[in-house]
Amino acid sequence: MTDRKQAAQAYWKENLKLLGTLLVIWFVVSFGCGILFVDALDTIKIGGFPLGFWFAQQGSIYTFVILIFVYTVRMNTLDRKYDFHEE
Repeated sequence: MTDRKQAAQAYWKENLKLLGTLLVIWFVVSFGCGILFVDALDTIKIGGFPLGFWFAQQGSIYTFVILIFVYTVRMNTLDRKYDFHEE
């Protein structure tokens, strides 16, 4: 196997690990905090609204946008690490 092919496989493996991690975070925030843990989170108030309600309405959206930026930065780093970046 060539070095380039090994690098491509390692790149893809790290890419999938990153994607899996970010998807788990998104799932925990959107489904977990917005649905499963809502009763426990509703005991905390933010701006007069229960925290569980806030996560269901706003928190998961904010988290998703933040995860997009994290993915972009991490993938640019990964591209440079394996020399797959654009010139």
